[in-house]
Amino acid sequence: MAQRGIREYDAKSMLAKYWKDYISKDFTFAGKVALVDPDTNMDKLAIKHPWLKKEKLVVKPDQLFGKRGKHGLILLDTNYADAKKWIKQKMNKETKVGKITGKLTHFLIEPFTPHETEYYIAIKGNRQGDIVYFSNHGGVDIESVWDTVSEIKVGVNEDINKIDIEKQLPKDTPKENKKIISDFIKGLYKFYDSLGYTYFEINPFAIVNKEIIPLDLVARIDDTSNFEHITKWGDLKFPTPFGMKSSKEEQYVKELDAKTGASLKLTVLNPDVRVWTMVAGGGASVIYADTIVDLGFKDELANYGEYSGNPNKESTYQYAKTILKLMTKDKGTKAKPKILIIGGGIANFTDVAKTFDGIIMALKEYKKQLKDAHVKIYVRRGGPNYQEGLKNMKNLGEELDLPIEVYGPETHMTRVVPMALEGGKK
Repeated sequence: MAQRGIREYDAKSMLAKYWKDYISKDFTFAGKVALVDPDTNMDKLAIKHPWLKKEKLVVKPDQLFGKRGKHGLILLDTNYADAKKWIKQKMNKETKVGKITGKLTHFLIEPFTPHETEYYIAIKGNRQGDIVYFSNHGGVDIESVWDTVSEIKVGVNEDINKIDIEKQLPKDTPKENKKIISDFIKGLYKFYDSLGYTYFEINPFAIVNKEIIPLDLVARIDDTSNFEHITKWGDLKFPTPFGMKSSKEEQYVKELDAKTGASLKLTVLNPDVRVWTMVAGGGASVIYADTIVDLGFKDELANYGEYSGNPNKESTYQYAKTILKLMTKDKGTKAKPKILIIGGGIANFTDVAKTFDGIIMALKEYKKQLKDAHVKIYVRRGGPNYQEGLKNMKNLGEELDLPIEVYGPETHMTRVVPMALEGGKK
């Protein structure tokens, strides 16, 4: 599972679109949201959304960061003319949020809703299933009143309709709102579970008459389930986190990815450390990264990414070469060698030998740099033609006089991680 943040605009739009399917026909969410980016024609936007000129508005950046109110980045109870001026003043301007500086490029506009009580809800997955968090005291400082939050556990394959939600709500939940809140929790969970979300937080939301008003929303989605949910997601974008600038290598891999039907992803976390990965499969990439962190090597993890979908030899070669170029810029030492883990699960249809051909080409090209950087390579893979692929890798180690250890499906997928890291930890 690969968690990716999506815009508040996209999450609210999806919520409005599928509200009646998953949540309720008895109480509503109007779903009035408009997104502004540098190319938006504000006059045409008002024609598309006539409510913009008729209602009081809220305006805020929509770029995967929170605490917007605390940073003075929310305009409340305004009209469309002032909203346009405010956005124009801030569009493409460098802004510091906490310790991160970036440009503001996307803004969300929605109706301003006067309200009294604010509620908090979040849904988060774990190994045992999911947990729904709910409080009658939502708002910017929910952490300071966390003792008011109820936790409702939903086990793997457990039917939320069979859980007595009302009984598990906080004691101070208004009696007149218990049913609507209970029904909302059940429906929101079904929406979350059915559309591939991994985290969904509304903080706060209000209840006005029979309408739910999500005031602020954070959502992450499992982008490896794209094949399963693409018809419902539509043209869903995964924006770059605020302040994160792509390196030329990351941009190059994006360009490679755009030219192939396979998947090639690369995020450089810290190019100056020792542990690099070249992992086949989005799910496997998460597992390998988590294992490296769990073993105490969080600060040594240099990159995160994947190659999957049966990429051809040339694409794999270019992808591998990009990683090798990055990891051999600085030299390791015999005492603290650089580590390259070429990992993956057991492929269903990817020809392991063919993808390894591309990686082998890159390793041959970088023979000297790999030796100079004291790189140790650990390979684990299974799937079609894996025996040939592993044999070719092993022979390559002998040919280039490089330390390459190879393991097949008889070895647990992440077993090579402690072999590589703890063996190289001096």
